[in-house]
Amino acid sequence: MEERIGEEIRRFVAESQGNRFPDDSGPYFDEPLVGFAAAADPLFSDYKKIIGDFHLMPSELLDGAATVIVWVLPVTAATRMTNRLESDWPSRKWALTRSHGETLNGTLRRHLVAHLEGLGHQAVAPQYSPAWKEFADTPVGIASTWSERHAAYAAGLGTFSLSDGLITERGIAHRVGSVITTLTLSPTHRTAPDHRHNCLWYREGSCGICIGRCPVGAITFAGHDKPRCREFVYGAAPREVSERYGVQQTGCGLCQTRVPCEAAVPRGRLHSAAPTDTGR
Repeated sequence: MEERIGEEIRRFVAESQGNRFPDDSGPYFDEPLVGFAAAADPLFSDYKKIIGDFHLMPSELLDGAATVIVWVLPVTAATRMTNRLESDWPSRKWALTRSHGETLNGTLRRHLVAHLEGLGHQAVAPQYSPAWKEFADTPVGIASTWSERHAAYAAGLGTFSLSDGLITERGIAHRVGSVITTLTLSPTHRTAPDHRHNCLWYREGSCGICIGRCPVGAITFAGHDKPRCREFVYGAAPREVSERYGVQQTGCGLCQTRVPCEAAVPRGRLHSAAPTDTGR
């Protein structure tokens, strides 16, 4: 059943017209990565301490929750290339991917919910639940009642970066989506030894290139300044380029391109054998 669910997600993305640029110059996203986390995974309890008590567990979003299904939509090389060339504002292709590509991501969430219900199971997309809320001021900065990046980590799809992004086997340039269901599926093993392993800075004290890529200095070796980043992504960048690009949301993604983790987990100078499965 895990393969059937993954195949349905991949099929939908491959066949959807919503995954095409308006000029039909190609797709927004490459083939998705798919992972599964048990709704009862202790990590979701840990998130109430790590993120905040406001962060909901799967069972608080869906009675009888058994599995969290998570996917990563990797941004194509053609789009990443255009954003590599930018230093002040996101490229047009990146902005269109952020706007129209996220619309596709939302359509996929709703499609998977309907697909699971058609198989006789209950399902909910946390992003569209009445319980979903965003908070501007928490101990961890801007946060919400459900973090899809943290769900992706729980589902074994990647680990976190200096810029707060999720570095997957296809890199850090992507969108993430998730659905909770009563269908029991086998969890994907988490193989990284810790939650920051894929980032060269945290793994071996090298890199930090994303710091120089941020046009507003929102990334330092101390971490990610969420308010400064947010003001640029939702304020300055749209004011500067949204009318020209014809979209309201532009994103940024400069720290996700022209960096070693753009499209893969970087090997680094201290690369060693692959880590063993930790079971967490």
